[in-house]
Amino acid sequence: MALLDWIVIGVFCCALIGIVLWVVSQKNDNSADYFLGGKDATWIAIGASIFASNIGSEHLIGLAGAGASSGMAMAHWEIQGWMILILGWVFVPFYSRSMVYTMPEFLERRYNTQSRTILSVISLISYVLTKVAVTVYAGGLVFQQVFGIKELWGIDFFWIAAIGLVLITALYTILGGMKSVLYTSVLQTPILLLGSLIILVLGMKALGSWDQMLQLCNVKPNYEGATGTMIHLMRSNSDPQYPWLGALVGSAVIGFWYWCTDQYIVQRVLSGKNEKESRRGTIFGAYLKLLPVFLFLIPGMIAFALHQKYGGFLPLLEDGTPNADAAFPTLVAKILPAGVKGLVVCGILAALMSSLASLFNSSAMLFTIDFWKRLKPQTSEKSLVRIGQTATVVIVILGILWIPIMRSVGNVLYNYLQDVQSVLAPGIAAAFLLGVTWKRASAKGGQWGLLSGIIIGLTRLGAKVYYSNTPDAADSWFKAVFYDFNWLFFCGVMLVVCCLVVILVSLFTEAPSKEKIQGLVFGTSTPEQIAATRASWNGWDVFHTIIILAITVAFYIYFW
Repeated sequence: MALLDWIVIGVFCCALIGIVLWVVSQKNDNSADYFLGGKDATWIAIGASIFASNIGSEHLIGLAGAGASSGMAMAHWEIQGWMILILGWVFVPFYSRSMVYTMPEFLERRYNTQSRTILSVISLISYVLTKVAVTVYAGGLVFQQVFGIKELWGIDFFWIAAIGLVLITALYTILGGMKSVLYTSVLQTPILLLGSLIILVLGMKALGSWDQMLQLCNVKPNYEGATGTMIHLMRSNSDPQYPWLGALVGSAVIGFWYWCTDQYIVQRVLSGKNEKESRRGTIFGAYLKLLPVFLFLIPGMIAFALHQKYGGFLPLLEDGTPNADAAFPTLVAKILPAGVKGLVVCGILAALMSSLASLFNSSAMLFTIDFWKRLKPQTSEKSLVRIGQTATVVIVILGILWIPIMRSVGNVLYNYLQDVQSVLAPGIAAAFLLGVTWKRASAKGGQWGLLSGIIIGLTRLGAKVYYSNTPDAADSWFKAVFYDFNWLFFCGVMLVVCCLVVILVSLFTEAPSKEKIQGLVFGTSTPEQIAATRASWNGWDVFHTIIILAITVAFYIYFW
């Protein structure tokens, strides 16, 4: 890192501090101000926040690493970002009418209190043990690679980078709440985009051309039993990791859960001043979500191609194979000139900090609204803000305490993350999907749909851990179903099973009253609600939605 790089990083930090100080000077008198930014966000802030919150370590390390090891296979998950449009067009009206702050709160309105508690518990545990832990762990690794520092003041630089990242992000999230997340995202998103674009351009220049990348990557992916080549999205259905049908179904289920029902993303949309701004925020977010394949996955493929062409570009693992997860930070360290490297480091900082800030704010909101306020409904609004700030501090401490465990299992846990999402998503997706489309879905139906998802998911994860560590285990139907069965097909089948549970239990239990579901399900909206939703969109929204869908289809055709 040259002096110019440190100057660029210093300017970025000063701009960030300026925004945070301005946000802190704004009023956060009540929980709506603190957790939803006063519900007055515009579509630019919403779209930028959706994108900046989504881009984290799983992109800087995971997506680029996936590009370097398996090529285009993981692009399914990124290109399914078009499902943000379903959030804007289908779910925003229901969420807005229900006047809720959290997704568990919506399930309570639609089903019952038990459903709210189940989703709150699932969300909080998964945030702390997966999203927070992985982002912090990967942040430490990225900065250790980029700065090239092993130790500082006799301390492993990994710890300094990881804990420093957590503390700085926590400070401005605690002080500013949702507004700090939204407005710092407006600064962070363009820097992240510009930095990643520079990596793409200079990486392609170092390699030679697009055609050369396609030629060098036209080889089998780096996993056992792989079919097809790295440059193709669609692999044979016999592929052990990414069968084309499983990839389409599994990525769609995970995409629906993540983009339409996860508090982490939806909270950004709930902060919109009205339906129009919220919907346009999702359209802007969907445009931005088309970019990660080109900004992170393809640079990973470029790093692989450079390693193929020149040898020794990527660091090697102990078994002598290239370390795919080091693809993005290696590109930063090796091909960027002074000044530009500082800009890209700012982009990496922006990605990690915005993801962490969103996680802290969403987790604190879930605890404050879904647990504390329910136990003590008379708590004043100012006290709720203080409790939210305290909850953020606790989550920060839990995240730091989890780092040693995260580091000790490292790659193992990272490899399980997609598995975790694939078994977390179906039960929640079934409850929300049938909740807004089927009037007959009962309180017990939604509750047992969620519970069946948890039971099946935990069984699958338990089987994964057991059989992965017991190679001589005897074959059985249980092993065939819960371990050997491809994870993507399992995700799709699990959604069908959870939907069947919701349907069967609903048919044998009491139907919800018309008053309870009014405005929360298709076919129950009042003429006034329908008119308000219709007035919130026009030809602009339809035109841009069609463009996004057309780009998605063109992408699939090109990389088929």
